[in-house]
Amino acid sequence: MKCVLESKIRIGIIGVGQIGKAHLGNYAKIPAAEVVAAADINEAELKRVAEQFKIPSTYANFRELLDRDDIEAVDVCLHNNLHAPVTIAALQKGKNVYCEKPMAGTYIDAKAMLETAQRYNRKLSIQLATIFAKETKAAKRLIDEGRLGHIYYARSTGFRRRGRPFVDGYGSSNFVQKHISAGGALYDVGVYHIAQMNYLLNLPKVERVSGKIYQETDMDEGRRKNSGYNVEELGLGLVRFDGGLTLDIIESWAIHLNPFEGSYIVGSKGGIRLNPFSFHTSAGDMDMDATFNIDSADWRWHQLHENEDAYDSPQHHWIAALRDRVPLLPTVQIALQTMLISEGIYLSDKLGREVTAEEVEKNSKSTALKL
Repeated sequence: MKCVLESKIRIGIIGVGQIGKAHLGNYAKIPAAEVVAAADINEAELKRVAEQFKIPSTYANFRELLDRDDIEAVDVCLHNNLHAPVTIAALQKGKNVYCEKPMAGTYIDAKAMLETAQRYNRKLSIQLATIFAKETKAAKRLIDEGRLGHIYYARSTGFRRRGRPFVDGYGSSNFVQKHISAGGALYDVGVYHIAQMNYLLNLPKVERVSGKIYQETDMDEGRRKNSGYNVEELGLGLVRFDGGLTLDIIESWAIHLNPFEGSYIVGSKGGIRLNPFSFHTSAGDMDMDATFNIDSADWRWHQLHENEDAYDSPQHHWIAALRDRVPLLPTVQIALQTMLISEGIYLSDKLGREVTAEEVEKNSKSTALKL
């Protein structure tokens, strides 16, 4: 059931590129959201997007947007190494902040964002779209009902055969330069799948991480020369959690293979594969594989459960949480642990050995760009 008596949340968006437009498209579907201002250094694109989405005020300098007292929430849609400085500046101005994934360029920068939100008593949420997927909702229900029993192993996978930004024909070179993006496949798409696992596994404590990254697949030499490409196209990892649970990770931007099997979680009584969604168990001493009509279930949940629409998308949830309709899901804590795991893979690759969570935090260095 949808609540129709909601006052509007006045939003300012910072960054109107590809991701910013996607966020604006979601806000346009939410009656309680009103985007009243936008900022971007690309003034021509800013003007075009403002006209498209009927945004009344625009700024080339994001700080002018933050100076407005009538804006309650800010949405940060910039490149990774700009997330922390802009988010922190917005929090210090008393704004609630929604930030695109990954949370930041490094774990230490992401932690600073969380600490600032706590210090200024502001809401902070990170864009983790897979948490709101129908498959995730279905898996969460089965796990919460105890259908898997004792969970002991999971796998996080993401596949692109040749889907590297810029060098494979789409997007800008900013995505493949470490000083701007901080990482490659793990930060661009791996965050979706690793965060989804962290959420479904109920944020188990990370003990140790081992991993390896690669940049091996051939590419157009002209694009290679012009791109400044220095991030990974393939990331592999193994995470050991407190209590013996393990998670292994394979995330590809480019690899000479057909698609991997989807992410999955297994326990003593059953297992779940997320894409395509299926449940595996035994009954009557027989192995059983089950599928579900998730679309039908999602429709029914919306008819029967109050505020179910608050979980239709990350933006729907953010607005509903700001209106105190529902508690804000712990996307910050999930995103922060996802950063810890990803940076653990990078550190393990650099040192050539398994690393502890404490080592990752100790060795994390800020990559935030100066504003």
